[in-house]
Amino acid sequence: MDPAGPAAGHRRGPGPGAARRAGAARRLRRRLPQPGARRARAHPGAGAGRDPRHAPVPGAPGPRTPAGRTGPPGPRLRALQASPPAQLERLAEEIETYWELALAPYWARIRAALDADVFHRARQVAEHGTGRLLNELHPSASWDDNALRIARRRRTLSRQGAGDGLLLIPSAFTGPHLLTRLMPPEPPQLAYPARGIGALWESRPAPAANALAAVLGRSRTRLLTELDSPASTTELARRTGLSPAGVSQYLTALRDAGLVSAHRAGRSVLYARTSVAEAVLAAPRP
Repeated sequence: MDPAGPAAGHRRGPGPGAARRAGAARRLRRRLPQPGARRARAHPGAGAGRDPRHAPVPGAPGPRTPAGRTGPPGPRLRALQASPPAQLERLAEEIETYWELALAPYWARIRAALDADVFHRARQVAEHGTGRLLNELHPSASWDDNALRIARRRRTLSRQGAGDGLLLIPSAFTGPHLLTRLMPPEPPQLAYPARGIGALWESRPAPAANALAAVLGRSRTRLLTELDSPASTTELARRTGLSPAGVSQYLTALRDAGLVSAHRAGRSVLYARTSVAEAVLAAPRP
Protein backbone atom coordinates (compact mmCIF):
# COMPACT_ATOMS: atom_id res chain seq x y z
CA MET A 1 0.00 0.00 0.00
CA ASP A 2 2.81 2.45 0.71
CA PRO A 3 3.90 4.72 -2.12
CA ALA A 4 7.58 5.00 -2.86
CA GLY A 5 7.68 8.42 -1.21
CA PRO A 6 5.37 10.95 0.39
CA ALA A 7 4.37 12.41 -2.98
CA ALA A 8 4.89 9.31 -5.11
CA GLY A 9 2.21 7.36 -6.96
CA HIS A 10 0.43 4.51 -5.31
CA ARG A 11 1.82 1.34 -6.89
CA ARG A 12 1.54 -2.11 -5.42
CA GLY A 13 4.27 -4.65 -5.70
CA PRO A 14 4.08 -8.39 -5.17
CA GLY A 15 3.63 -9.49 -1.60
CA PRO A 16 0.97 -10.60 0.89
CA GLY A 17 -1.43 -7.88 -0.27
CA ALA A 18 -1.16 -8.97 -3.89
CA ALA A 19 -1.77 -12.58 -2.87
CA ARG A 20 -4.87 -11.56 -0.89
CA ARG A 21 -6.24 -9.59 -3.84
CA ALA A 22 -5.61 -12.45 -6.25
CA GLY A 23 -7.39 -14.85 -3.88
CA ALA A 24 -10.32 -12.45 -3.53
CA ALA A 25 -10.54 -12.14 -7.31
CA ARG A 26 -10.62 -15.93 -7.69
CA ARG A 27 -13.41 -16.21 -5.12
CA LEU A 28 -15.42 -13.50 -6.85
CA ARG A 29 -14.85 -15.12 -10.23
CA ARG A 30 -16.27 -18.42 -9.00
CA ARG A 31 -19.46 -16.61 -7.99
CA LEU A 32 -19.99 -15.09 -11.43
CA PRO A 33 -22.81 -16.52 -13.56
CA GLN A 34 -21.94 -17.89 -16.97
CA PRO A 35 -22.09 -15.16 -19.63
CA GLY A 36 -24.93 -16.90 -21.49
CA ALA A 37 -27.00 -17.23 -18.34
CA ARG A 38 -26.32 -13.61 -17.45
CA ARG A 39 -27.55 -12.45 -20.85
CA ALA A 40 -30.64 -14.63 -20.57
CA ARG A 41 -31.54 -13.07 -17.25
CA ALA A 42 -30.78 -9.59 -18.50
CA HIS A 43 -33.16 -9.94 -21.47
CA PRO A 44 -36.08 -12.14 -20.38
CA GLY A 45 -38.79 -12.61 -22.96
CA ALA A 46 -37.06 -10.49 -25.57
CA GLY A 47 -39.29 -9.82 -28.56
CA ALA A 48 -43.01 -10.19 -29.01
CA GLY A 49 -43.55 -12.07 -25.75
CA ARG A 50 -42.36 -9.26 -23.46
CA ASP A 51 -44.80 -8.22 -20.72
CA PRO A 52 -46.13 -4.76 -21.67
CA ARG A 53 -46.12 -3.79 -18.00
CA HIS A 54 -42.31 -3.80 -18.15
CA ALA A 55 -42.09 -1.57 -21.24
CA PRO A 56 -40.27 1.75 -20.84
CA VAL A 57 -42.49 4.71 -19.96
CA PRO A 58 -42.05 7.77 -22.21
CA GLY A 59 -40.47 10.61 -20.27
CA ALA A 60 -39.42 8.37 -17.39
CA PRO A 61 -35.86 8.74 -16.04
CA GLY A 62 -33.19 6.46 -17.44
CA PRO A 63 -31.84 3.38 -15.69
CA ARG A 64 -30.15 4.00 -12.36
CA THR A 65 -26.56 3.00 -11.88
CA PRO A 66 -25.37 1.12 -8.75
CA ALA A 67 -24.15 4.45 -7.39
CA GLY A 68 -27.72 5.77 -7.51
CA ARG A 69 -27.15 8.16 -10.43
CA THR A 70 -29.52 8.34 -13.38
CA GLY A 71 -27.96 7.85 -16.79
CA PRO A 72 -25.56 5.56 -18.62
CA PRO A 73 -22.72 3.91 -16.67
CA GLY A 74 -19.25 5.39 -16.75
CA PRO A 75 -16.26 3.79 -18.48
CA ARG A 76 -15.10 1.79 -15.41
CA LEU A 77 -18.53 0.30 -14.82
CA ARG A 78 -18.89 -0.48 -18.54
CA ALA A 79 -15.56 -2.30 -18.46
CA LEU A 80 -16.69 -4.33 -15.45
CA GLN A 81 -19.99 -5.20 -17.12
CA ALA A 82 -18.30 -6.12 -20.40
CA SER A 83 -15.71 -8.45 -18.87
CA PRO A 84 -16.22 -9.12 -15.15
CA PRO A 85 -13.43 -11.75 -14.79
CA ALA A 86 -10.84 -9.41 -16.28
CA GLN A 87 -11.73 -6.64 -13.84
CA LEU A 88 -12.08 -8.63 -10.63
CA GLU A 89 -8.51 -8.20 -9.41
CA ARG A 90 -8.82 -4.43 -9.88
CA LEU A 91 -12.13 -4.50 -8.02
CA ALA A 92 -10.60 -6.48 -5.15
CA GLU A 93 -7.73 -3.95 -5.04
CA GLU A 94 -10.15 -1.02 -4.82
CA ILE A 95 -12.11 -2.73 -2.03
CA GLU A 96 -8.88 -3.35 -0.11
CA THR A 97 -7.86 0.29 -0.57
CA TYR A 98 -11.22 1.43 0.78
CA TRP A 99 -10.87 -0.89 3.78
CA GLU A 100 -7.35 0.28 4.63
CA LEU A 101 -8.22 3.96 4.28
CA ALA A 102 -11.79 4.22 5.57
CA LEU A 103 -12.14 1.37 8.09
CA ALA A 104 -8.86 -0.21 9.19
CA PRO A 105 -7.60 2.81 11.21
CA TYR A 106 -10.85 2.80 13.22
CA TRP A 107 -11.62 -0.90 13.28
CA ALA A 108 -10.33 -1.44 16.82
CA ARG A 109 -12.85 1.01 18.28
CA ILE A 110 -15.65 -0.24 15.96
CA ARG A 111 -14.96 -3.85 16.93
CA ALA A 112 -14.92 -2.94 20.62
CA ALA A 113 -18.38 -1.34 20.29
CA LEU A 114 -19.76 -4.35 18.41
CA ASP A 115 -18.30 -6.84 20.91
CA ALA A 116 -19.79 -4.85 23.79
CA ASP A 117 -23.19 -4.94 22.11
CA VAL A 118 -23.01 -8.71 21.57
CA PHE A 119 -22.08 -9.19 25.24
CA HIS A 120 -25.02 -7.02 26.33
CA ARG A 121 -27.52 -8.91 24.15
CA ALA A 122 -26.23 -12.30 25.32
CA ARG A 123 -26.67 -11.20 28.92
CA GLN A 124 -30.22 -10.05 28.14
CA VAL A 125 -31.11 -13.46 26.75
CA ALA A 126 -29.54 -15.27 29.69
CA GLU A 127 -31.23 -13.10 32.34
CA HIS A 128 -34.55 -12.13 30.78
CA GLY A 129 -35.17 -14.29 27.71
CA THR A 130 -35.35 -13.72 23.98
CA GLY A 131 -38.53 -11.63 24.20
CA ARG A 132 -36.75 -8.90 26.18
CA LEU A 133 -33.89 -8.90 23.69
CA LEU A 134 -36.17 -8.48 20.67
CA ASN A 135 -38.36 -5.86 22.33
CA GLU A 136 -35.34 -3.71 23.18
CA LEU A 137 -33.42 -4.30 19.96
CA HIS A 138 -34.90 -1.36 18.04
CA PRO A 139 -37.95 0.95 18.39
CA SER A 140 -39.49 -0.50 15.21
CA ALA A 141 -39.18 -4.15 16.35
CA SER A 142 -41.37 -5.96 18.87
CA TRP A 143 -42.00 -9.53 19.98
CA ASP A 144 -45.65 -10.36 20.65
CA ASP A 145 -47.82 -13.47 20.43
CA ASN A 146 -44.87 -15.58 19.36
CA ALA A 147 -44.20 -13.31 16.35
CA LEU A 148 -41.56 -10.73 15.56
CA ARG A 149 -43.18 -7.58 14.22
CA ILE A 150 -41.34 -4.81 12.38
CA ALA A 151 -43.14 -1.51 11.91
CA ARG A 152 -43.44 -0.03 8.42
CA ARG A 153 -42.41 -3.24 6.73
CA ARG A 154 -45.07 -4.48 4.34
CA ARG A 155 -43.64 -7.84 3.40
CA THR A 156 -44.57 -10.73 5.68
CA LEU A 157 -42.58 -13.91 6.07
CA SER A 158 -43.89 -17.16 7.43
CA ARG A 159 -41.82 -19.68 9.36
CA GLN A 160 -42.22 -22.11 6.47
CA GLY A 161 -40.72 -19.68 3.95
CA ALA A 162 -37.75 -18.60 6.06
CA GLY A 163 -34.53 -20.33 6.94
CA ASP A 164 -33.97 -21.67 10.42
CA GLY A 165 -33.20 -19.21 13.21
CA LEU A 166 -32.67 -15.45 13.17
CA LEU A 167 -29.33 -13.72 12.64
CA LEU A 168 -28.85 -10.44 14.53
CA ILE A 169 -26.09 -8.17 13.20
CA PRO A 170 -24.98 -5.16 15.26
CA SER A 171 -23.62 -2.44 13.00
CA ALA A 172 -22.00 0.97 13.16
CA PHE A 173 -23.28 1.91 9.71
CA THR A 174 -27.06 1.41 9.62
CA GLY A 175 -27.84 4.89 10.89
CA PRO A 176 -30.95 4.90 13.07
CA HIS A 177 -32.66 2.26 10.93
CA LEU A 178 -33.29 -1.45 11.21
CA LEU A 179 -32.25 -3.26 8.03
CA THR A 180 -33.51 -6.68 6.97
CA ARG A 181 -32.31 -9.32 4.56
CA LEU A 182 -34.45 -12.27 3.48
CA MET A 183 -32.72 -14.84 1.30
CA PRO A 184 -34.21 -18.32 1.97
CA PRO A 185 -32.99 -20.88 2.81
CA GLU A 186 -30.61 -18.66 4.85
CA PRO A 187 -31.99 -17.43 8.18
CA PRO A 188 -33.59 -13.97 8.17
CA GLN A 189 -31.12 -11.25 9.09
CA LEU A 190 -31.65 -8.06 11.09
CA ALA A 191 -28.92 -5.41 11.11
CA TYR A 192 -29.44 -2.83 13.84
CA PRO A 193 -27.45 0.10 15.30
CA ALA A 194 -25.15 -1.18 18.04
CA ARG A 195 -25.26 0.38 21.48
CA GLY A 196 -22.79 3.21 22.02
CA ILE A 197 -22.22 4.14 18.38
CA GLY A 198 -23.43 7.68 19.05
CA ALA A 199 -20.10 8.38 20.74
CA LEU A 200 -18.04 6.21 18.43
CA TRP A 201 -16.70 9.01 16.26
CA GLU A 202 -16.23 11.62 18.95
CA SER A 203 -12.68 12.86 19.35
CA ARG A 204 -11.21 11.31 22.46
CA PRO A 205 -8.34 12.65 24.53
CA ALA A 206 -5.06 10.84 24.16
CA PRO A 207 -3.72 10.45 27.71
CA ALA A 208 -0.47 8.95 26.44
CA ALA A 209 0.33 11.83 24.07
CA ASN A 210 2.67 13.68 26.44
CA ALA A 211 4.55 10.52 27.35
CA LEU A 212 4.68 9.54 23.67
CA ALA A 213 6.13 12.93 22.76
CA ALA A 214 9.17 12.13 24.90
CA VAL A 215 9.82 9.13 22.64
CA LEU A 216 8.69 10.28 19.20
CA GLY A 217 9.12 14.02 19.57
CA ARG A 218 6.38 16.63 19.80
CA SER A 219 5.97 17.17 16.07
CA ARG A 220 5.51 13.50 15.21
CA THR A 221 3.14 13.04 18.16
CA ARG A 222 1.16 16.11 17.10
CA LEU A 223 0.74 14.65 13.63
CA LEU A 224 -0.52 11.37 15.06
CA THR A 225 -3.10 13.14 17.21
CA GLU A 226 -4.25 15.19 14.21
CA LEU A 227 -4.99 12.04 12.18
CA ASP A 228 -8.39 11.31 13.69
CA SER A 229 -9.42 11.28 10.03
CA PRO A 230 -7.17 10.79 6.99
CA ALA A 231 -5.42 13.95 5.79
CA SER A 232 -2.87 15.05 3.22
CA THR A 233 0.55 16.56 3.87
CA THR A 234 -0.76 20.00 2.88
CA GLU A 235 -3.75 19.77 5.23
CA LEU A 236 -1.58 18.62 8.15
CA ALA A 237 0.89 21.42 7.52
CA ARG A 238 -1.98 23.93 7.59
CA ARG A 239 -3.36 22.53 10.84
CA THR A 240 -0.09 22.25 12.72
CA GLY A 241 1.89 25.20 11.36
CA LEU A 242 4.76 22.90 10.39
CA SER A 243 6.35 23.21 6.97
CA PRO A 244 5.10 20.80 4.27
CA ALA A 245 8.65 19.43 3.90
CA GLY A 246 8.87 18.79 7.64
CA VAL A 247 5.44 17.12 7.72
CA SER A 248 6.46 14.91 4.81
CA GLN A 249 9.66 13.87 6.58
CA TYR A 250 7.87 13.10 9.84
CA LEU A 251 5.12 11.13 8.09
CA THR A 252 7.71 9.03 6.27
CA ALA A 253 9.30 8.11 9.61
CA LEU A 254 5.90 7.31 11.14
CA ARG A 255 4.96 5.21 8.14
CA ASP A 256 8.21 3.27 8.32
CA ALA A 257 7.46 2.60 12.01
CA GLY A 258 4.02 1.22 11.15
CA LEU A 259 2.13 4.05 12.86
CA VAL A 260 0.56 5.60 9.75
CA SER A 261 -0.39 4.30 6.32
CA ALA A 262 -0.42 6.23 3.04
CA HIS A 263 -3.06 5.95 0.32
CA ARG A 264 -3.36 7.55 -3.10
CA ALA A 265 -6.64 9.48 -3.55
CA GLY A 266 -6.69 11.21 -6.93
CA ARG A 267 -3.81 13.67 -6.99
CA SER A 268 -3.29 13.56 -3.24
CA VAL A 269 -1.79 11.08 -0.81
CA LEU A 270 -3.84 10.69 2.36
CA TYR A 271 -2.30 9.52 5.60
CA ALA A 272 -4.20 7.62 8.27
CA ARG A 273 -3.36 6.22 11.69
CA THR A 274 -2.92 2.48 11.87
CA SER A 275 -4.47 0.29 14.54
CA VAL A 276 -1.04 0.20 16.21
CA ALA A 277 -1.05 3.99 16.55
CA GLU A 278 -4.62 3.93 17.87
CA ALA A 279 -3.61 1.46 20.56
CA VAL A 280 -0.52 3.48 21.51
CA LEU A 281 -2.48 6.73 21.80
CA ALA A 282 -5.25 5.11 23.82
CA ALA A 283 -2.88 3.42 26.28
CA PRO A 284 -3.46 4.59 29.87
CA ARG A 285 -0.72 6.33 31.78
CA PRO A 286 1.17 4.14 34.23
